[in-house]
Amino acid sequence: MPAIPEPTTASTPTPQTLQRRVRLLVNGAPYDVELEPRHTLLDTLRDDLGLTGAKPGCNMGQCGACTILLDDEAVYSCLTLAVECEGRAITTIEGLSAVGGELDPVQQAIVEHDGLQCGFCTPGQALALKALLARNPHPTDDEIDRGLSGNICRCGAYLKLRAAARALAAPTPGPSPAAAGEG
Repeated sequence: MPAIPEPTTASTPTPQTLQRRVRLLVNGAPYDVELEPRHTLLDTLRDDLGLTGAKPGCNMGQCGACTILLDDEAVYSCLTLAVECEGRAITTIEGLSAVGGELDPVQQAIVEHDGLQCGFCTPGQALALKALLARNPHPTDDEIDRGLSGNICRCGAYLKLRAAARALAAPTPGPSPAAAGEG
């Protein structure tokens, strides 16, 4: 009778679980991480780097709690493989504040307009808003709503988040009141 092979356990390396060294640039600092190619950026940030601002919500890219900036664009870290981020700039909520601990203007506006309730969605909301304002410094209310639409707030702080976005939006360029009266 042939010998029955021993079952493979989680600790036994198989070709599917081979580790790969990846260099990630997170919040301006380089990190060399050994990980399986199947690891999401969310898991790598939280489990390997100890950056817990991005939250595991749905793990399906539907709630936005895991939103981070990848090359200044808002992405769901639960749907992004960490190996795909090698050589790209990753910004988490922890990297949004200034080195001295001062809040980023986006964070400050959210606080000033009471745009946070329980705080679970706030990191993702702040980073989505940061990305929106970077690509469109003069958003309309509809554009603000679309820019934040991938982030669910179960507490219902949407109107206050919109108010924070409005406060940050640069005034639309146009003739100054003095120039409009001249002529």
